[in-house]
Amino acid sequence: MLLSLYLYQGGVLVKKKIIYFVLIVATVILTSCGSSAQSKDTEKNNQVIKIGSEAADTDIWKFIAKSEAAEKAGIKLEVQDVEGGPTKNNAVAEGDLDANAFQTISYLESYNQDSKVKLAPIAVTYVEPMGVYSEKYKKISQVKNGAVIALADNPSQTARGLRVLEAAGLITLKDDFDDGTGTPDDIEKNSKNLKFKLIDDRTGPRVLQDVDLALISNTIALEGGLNVLQDSIYREKADKSNRANLNVIAVRADRVEDQELKKLGELYHDPEVQKYINDKFDGTKVEAEVSLDEVWQEDEE
Repeated sequence: MLLSLYLYQGGVLVKKKIIYFVLIVATVILTSCGSSAQSKDTEKNNQVIKIGSEAADTDIWKFIAKSEAAEKAGIKLEVQDVEGGPTKNNAVAEGDLDANAFQTISYLESYNQDSKVKLAPIAVTYVEPMGVYSEKYKKISQVKNGAVIALADNPSQTARGLRVLEAAGLITLKDDFDDGTGTPDDIEKNSKNLKFKLIDDRTGPRVLQDVDLALISNTIALEGGLNVLQDSIYREKADKSNRANLNVIAVRADRVEDQELKKLGELYHDPEVQKYINDKFDGTKVEAEVSLDEVWQEDEE
């Protein structure tokens, strides 16, 4: 009787010890899992996106990095000022940068032609319109026969200027016109018999008094005291008709679905950020509210 009671009580004690042991192990496992999950969340929240840019664009991204929008989105940005387009693109291709923001679609396409690692845009940002300036005409429709037009003597800018003149209705270019290397020799129709003068693009604002029209890039115009929105008689548009000159945020093509990187486009178009850009650059970095699907296809990657 006493032996049976002892064995019974001993069995209860053993069972209790087993239960306590199981509870302790379970608690350790759950705590470990919780700590692991918390660690991953912390690691994710502390993840820094490295973005490369240059000059004025660097200032914009430094502002974005400190913006309320970035804080709300949980995005931490490390903005690096990197000189040279190829250098910035190579840094993204090699993984030293997560993204860059400086180039147009045409520049990106040119880079991809010679690169083994392809890049692709995740968002369209802005256009710095090239403008047609004149001290003789107030409207593009007033341009007379034989007018002399100054074009930048640099392949891409020459071609871009000719595209602007075509969009303005002054000339018609050949069907095979190359947007990277086109010249006045590639004009198919010049009904006003316009004359072209190639100049150092930095002198654009200074030669206005010597020509009838001058095609001037936005950066050079600003440096010369000209505002493309106020002083030009015609300018490029910030829509898909000006696809080649739309600026984009670029990443490696195999990272275009990265949701954290996609947030960069949302941050750029945030109202707080746009106000800063418009105030700082007098509205000349014109926001391009264009869907990426309208200007870039997956087979371009």
